Amino acid sequence: MMSPAATRRLRLRPRPRHWGIATRSAIVAATVVLVALVVAGAGLTGLLNHYLISGIDEAAATRLYDVTTALRTESPPDVDGALLDTDQRVVAIQILTDDNRVAFGSTDAPNTPLVPVDAVGTKPTRLTGNSVPDDDLRIIGQRVDTPHGSYTVLVAGSSELAETTVQTVALLLCASAPLVIAVVAVATYLLVKRSLRSVDAIRARVAEISTSDLAERVPRPDSHDEIAALADTMNAMLARLETGHNAQRQFVGDASHELRSPLAAIISALDVAQVHPELLDQDLLDTTLIPEAQRMQSLIDDLLLLARADERGLKLRVEDLDLRPVIETEADRLRRGTRLTVHTDVVEARLSGDAQALSRMLRNLADNAARHAHSRIDISSREQDGTLVLIISDDGPGVPQADRLRVFDRFVRLDSDRSRNGGGTGLGLAIVSEIVAAHGGTVTMTDRPGGGTAVSVQLPIRRSSDSSR
Repeated sequence: MMSPAATRRLRLRPRPRHWGIATRSAIVAATVVLVALVVAGAGLTGLLNHYLISGIDEAAATRLYDVTTALRTESPPDVDGALLDTDQRVVAIQILTDDNRVAFGSTDAPNTPLVPVDAVGTKPTRLTGNSVPDDDLRIIGQRVDTPHGSYTVLVAGSSELAETTVQTVALLLCASAPLVIAVVAVATYLLVKRSLRSVDAIRARVAEISTSDLAERVPRPDSHDEIAALADTMNAMLARLETGHNAQRQFVGDASHELRSPLAAIISALDVAQVHPELLDQDLLDTTLIPEAQRMQSLIDDLLLLARADERGLKLRVEDLDLRPVIETEADRLRRGTRLTVHTDVVEARLSGDAQALSRMLRNLADNAARHAHSRIDISSREQDGTLVLIISDDGPGVPQADRLRVFDRFVRLDSDRSRNGGGTGLGLAIVSEIVAAHGGTVTMTDRPGGGTAVSVQLPIRRSSDSSR
């Protein structure tokens, strides 16, 4: 059983999953190099041994051929002495008689036959295994008939030099392998550690960034590698977060400001009524309390709609409908509620969409046009290339070119014409943009011929069976 101290030491020992990336990379690299060196070393020593042994066998076979060739024309004493010389590969040569005696041989050859005569045939015979007296000897022999009688020639090569050479190479490889592995491990560790400095800098900077200050950016290394791409991605994400955070903060501030006005009017009227109860009459209700409460309710409804659109998109109740009656209804409402001339030129336009949402879109566009028109509003629709084009224009002051995209943002008013006193909250066109986008359409603002503003809505004409909603 382990002692408590040993148990504590075991717990404190860092586990592999707690190692850093540089350490793990160095270990993996060292392991790969070790395996590669083992495989390469085994292959190299095997090939080297095969090459050296083949050289010895070839030298012995060549010497055997030369001696047997000389014996066919000359008697053994007349054979060239150079054919019986030995070297590092050929270590012994014997010429045996039929009665198994050594007739002639090299200087270092033993006086007894290396192998029995009957073990050799008339063709070159390689002798291995138990028939060889020494494991280091590689003997090849041949029986040859000459004019002077029959002889058996034995040539012995030694594999000792080859084995020594292979062992030396193996020892050198084993001695150099730890050094190579250590160099690879250290180089890998330092390289990965250096590469991770940029990641550590990015991590440290991200840890310092708070929601109160999203203007900070992570440092980008000068290299053009994956870490630089990570820094670019992080900075792009921070830019989006900053934009979204600023928009949210602006949205909350504008919403609070918009709600403050009707609440202030209602509270002021109630304070007056509390001091002078006789003033709380139908006129105060009709001119102050009810209009301001309705305005606050409308603003809250708009805010809720936009919040739902931001969270998960607008949920549409899609059905096949004809938009022309909806357009005519809005035109009649404008005629009854204003002194403006309202002209319509609409065609039957059946499409797939949410009737309530499209009606709200038309009402917001109509109210926006009525709020800024001097005397006339034109509403027209037509089909074009599978698209319903709806245009609502007014003869008001118009919108500058630079502001025609911005007016579809939230709480945007361009001038005093679009002040709170005019009845607008700055959310109408933003809701129009959300509804049109939910139906797969587009909305743009252009100049009206003759002066004023024209808002063009393009909606795809499709049936509910073709809709993805």
